[in-house]
Amino acid sequence: MMAPMTDTEAWKLDRIGSARAGTNPTLLAKMPQSCAVIGDTQFLPKRQRLEFLESMDILGEAVERACRATDTGSRRMNYEVLGNTDAYLHAHLFARYEWEQPEHIGRLVWLYDPEEFYGPEAALGRRHVEPRGRVVTELGNLRNAAGNPSSAAIRAGVVGGGAERGWR
Repeated sequence: MMAPMTDTEAWKLDRIGSARAGTNPTLLAKMPQSCAVIGDTQFLPKRQRLEFLESMDILGEAVERACRATDTGSRRMNYEVLGNTDAYLHAHLFARYEWEQPEHIGRLVWLYDPEEFYGPEAALGRRHVEPRGRVVTELGNLRNAAGNPSSAAIRAGVVGGGAERGWR
């Protein structure tokens, strides 16, 4: 059962607008045609798919680098582009680890027990500040290495807080 929404969760009423405004606590960075969020949904109009997929690739590489730097059990990244519930292009990126329970290895993260996946242990918290910072740093490094002028926009779009399921 989900807890009622608090005043500090009001951003959930307009996830996209709050990401654009920089008030969504799951926002990692503003990408050229989308927003990189951690543990939340993402929006992108259909006509901009290729740039979205490039942004997803860059974000995935940044998350993978950050995971490998912080956890020796980092195994791989899962990239999912779905549209079953939200009728717009969006992606889910999940870091996978050797320490996952055997019944989860090789299976979709969506098959985790909902209490484990959405429960208090997976909630946004202080323990995610350092790994989140590593992801943001890697995003900037990758954008700078590519010579993309929008890397400054990525750094400017960063807000505090954040979490991702799978980060210890």
